[in-house]
Amino acid sequence: MLTSIIIILILLGLVLIVLELFVIPGITIAGVAGFLLTAAGIYLSYQAFGTNGGHLCLGLTLLFAIVVMVFALRSNTWNKFMLTTNVESTVEPISQQQINEGDQGKTVTRLNPVGKVKVNGITIEARCPDDYVEPESEVIVTKVFKNYVIVKLKTQ
Repeated sequence: MLTSIIIILILLGLVLIVLELFVIPGITIAGVAGFLLTAAGIYLSYQAFGTNGGHLCLGLTLLFAIVVMVFALRSNTWNKFMLTTNVESTVEPISQQQINEGDQGKTVTRLNPVGKVKVNGITIEARCPDDYVEPESEVIVTKVFKNYVIVKLKTQ
């Protein structure tokens, strides 16, 4: 029974350490808990089986940890979790003939302070640094950049 507990502690600790190294960024509870569980398993093996049994358990744990790390670092191991699609689209810049300063349009979404507006039949990202603007509000373009515009609320 004690041998099963020691094996479970060490395996669970190693799994948490692998998760810490490859999945969870930073130093988190998983890494600390993994180290503590592995250390507790080795400590229990020294108590239960004496010095020789503890040394054997420590050696097997280190060997198993090395094998797990080598397996985890193999390139094909993490391919199942990786994003393999390539984004090949680009943002089309606004040409000067399409939208100019002073053009009027309507908000499609809420500008909080960033959202979408429709100006001259073109839906584009817009920013309104001074105010929050509700959908379907009339706006005026104050500045045109490559892929977004700055707008202000049209006063009636």
